[in-house]
Amino acid sequence: MKIKVIIEQGEDGYYVAHCPTLKSCWSQGKTIEEALANIKEAIQLYLETDEFDLKDKNAKIYEIAV
Repeated sequence: MKIKVIIEQGEDGYYVAHCPTLKSCWSQGKTIEEALANIKEAIQLYLETDEFDLKDKNAKIYEIAV
């Protein structure tokens, strides 16, 4: 899966990364490479399904590729 991210340099010199398609998915880093690594981790955590989210005991979690 490929997801577009936007990186901008903040006033403090840090690089701020966010993913417009995933609301509230932001991260930052001292370098562009660090910001990219951090936003990748943030996206993975954002998309991770938690089994506690299952309200119905008969529900199952499936993974699909997009």
